[in-house]
Amino acid sequence: MRALKTFDHIFLYREPVDCRKQTSGLAVVVEHTMKLDPFSKYLFVFTNKRRKQIRMLYWDDTGFALWLKKLEKEQYKWPKHFKDKNITLTPELLGFILSGYDLAKIKSHKKLSYKTVC
Repeated sequence: MRALKTFDHIFLYREPVDCRKQTSGLAVVVEHTMKLDPFSKYLFVFTNKRRKQIRMLYWDDTGFALWLKKLEKEQYKWPKHFKDKNITLTPELLGFILSGYDLAKIKSHKKLSYKTVC
């Protein structure tokens, strides 16, 4: 994943998307629903209905890159107090969301510690 500061803009899409969508499906959401250019130097951030997953899509001059983070417990605190479906974020705000902070309450998820996957 490229550093967040290398993107010209970071757009968070507030509506939940079907996280079975891969690069092409999310690029269609960007182009037709968000009305933005998926081939620009932008990072597009999506979540699913239960807000357990975040998917981030960007074009890296050779193809689409898709980054996924899935929470084992808790949910992402998704901004609700905006009218627009597309929200512009700073790299710092996206970092807070990825770290589990609720931007409205500035509260983080419980830190989990595991020794094995299964």
